Amino acid sequence: MRILGIFLLTTTLLFADLIDIYRTQGIQAVKEKLESQLRKQSYWENYLQDKDIQYGYYESTKYLIVVDKNLKKLRLLKKIDNGFSQVANDDVIVGENPGDKKTEGDLRTPEGVYRLTNKLTKLDPFYGPVALVTSYPNIFDKTLNKGGHGIWIHGMPINQKREDYTKGCIALDNINLEKLEKNIDLNDSILLISENEIKKSTKEDISLILSSIYKWKDAWKKSDLDGYLSFYSKDFKKSNGYDLERFKEYKKRVFAKKEDTQIHFSNINVIPYPNSLNKKIYRVLMDEKYRSKHYKFDGQKELFLEIVNNTIKILVEG
Repeated sequence: MRILGIFLLTTTLLFADLIDIYRTQGIQAVKEKLESQLRKQSYWENYLQDKDIQYGYYESTKYLIVVDKNLKKLRLLKKIDNGFSQVANDDVIVGENPGDKKTEGDLRTPEGVYRLTNKLTKLDPFYGPVALVTSYPNIFDKTLNKGGHGIWIHGMPINQKREDYTKGCIALDNINLEKLEKNIDLNDSILLISENEIKKSTKEDISLILSSIYKWKDAWKKSDLDGYLSFYSKDFKKSNGYDLERFKEYKKRVFAKKEDTQIHFSNINVIPYPNSLNKKIYRVLMDEKYRSKHYKFDGQKELFLEIVNNTIKILVEG
């Protein structure tokens, strides 16, 4: 009750401040005041206090498919209010060999976070009635030179037996697969695959990431090159192949123009990223609206970032 009272008092004082700022400085100053709140970790800690974020933070994703390779389990979770509800918990079979996928034909199921990009129905009966195609390899996998392709969630052979392992796909009973396919929307689903139980995210991590994203955006908007680049890892890779040095030279030319820019992020999703690197990595997916005199962009921004010493470092940007 005391915490609620402090929060209400703070909110009331902030609202009064905003009225004063608007009266004396105008609407742009109000916008900057609000933006400054989004750059504070304390704001996000308060915002997240009643939310279940053990599987990440989601503004637009409705379904999570969580696969534990060691337990050979697939769980379907559906977004509700401030967390997720379990819809299904099914047995699966995975790649014959343990560990993260590295090369074509290594008989391993990859670890990571993937989209479901397509549904296939015209299949060899060996794969069951339907297959859900994953986005492996994603851009992070590609920077690690991981090989292989064609990782699906598929069914079991119709009227025949099979081994209790796959070449790297995830396979489950046909009835459960059909239920899974009917229960989800491919465009609103994320697949998380881990070797063991997925490491839960924390409010500290999520609030750090969200506040840092807005600090990064602020440096970007102000053409603050040093501040902007401070968010990038020395091992950074851009999806177009640029390393940090080439990316720095490119941004130096862009920022030198000092153009007035407008950047807006929405539908932010922050997803804990299972990996075999023993790093605390998150995948961030969000919609970006960018406007400047010479460039306009409406699309998705994708970041793979690592938390190091209570700071974020962007490993890959798409």
